[in-house]
Order: sequence, then structure tokens, then C-alpha cells
Amino acid sequence: MSMTDPIADFLTRIRNAMRADRLIADIPHSSFKVEIARVLKEQGYIDGYSIEPAPVGQLIRIELRFTEDRRPVITGIERVSRPGRRTYVNHDDIPKVLGGMGTAIISTSSGVMTGHEARKAGVGGEVVAHVW
Repeated sequence: MSMTDPIADFLTRIRNAMRADRLIADIPHSSFKVEIARVLKEQGYIDGYSIEPAPVGQLIRIELRFTEDRRPVITGIERVSRPGRRTYVNHDDIPKVLGGMGTAIISTSSGVMTGHEARKAGVGGEVVAHVW
């Protein structure tokens, strides 16, 4: 199986782990994925992440977060910009996810950040994903 979109794979592994009531999702390592994990942690969508050795290279171990009644904190996570169709925005056009209830993850020239942070910093970039 060739991986054309490792970020979509990253999001899908998180989505699948939550649906299966798993506490941890293991994902092949890349520094870009670590940046996305950092944003998810800062925004309170996950409990934490660590970089672990794997049989080949490294992997990112994501600790998923659930509410007290065992519902996943992330109710939706979707890829926006895809290899076949990249989505770029300038800072004026950064989307609000669910009227501001969700988070847009943007890859900017100043690093990966939330749509809110990018708006504040006045930078646009590639809309990687929406999380809510």
C-alpha cells in the first residue's frame, strides 16, 4: 500500500482509535505530524503525545482524551488540504470551524498553528485539517 497522504493517514488513525475506544493511537513519525500533535495537545483535544522508538524509525504515541462518560473529546477530524487539491488561505480568510467551536490547523511560514493563532499573527498558509 503506497501512502500518498501521510497526514490523512494520521487523522484516520486518530479517528479509528477513538471509534474503537482505544486510549492510544500509534502513528509513524514525522516532524510535521509532531507539530499537529502539539497543536491538538495545546487545544485540549488529546491528553498528550510522545515519540517512541519503533522497529523502523520512530512513532508518535498519541494519548487520546475522553470525557468523564467515556465519549471522545474529538467529535470530528477531517483533512482539508489534500495532495491533489491544496487549500491555501490568507489571514483574512482563515475559516472558523463550527462557528469558532472547532479548530482549524494551519501550516504557515511561522510553523503549524491554529486558525486563531494564525489570524492573530496575521499569517495565512495551508489549511491542513479541521478538528471539533
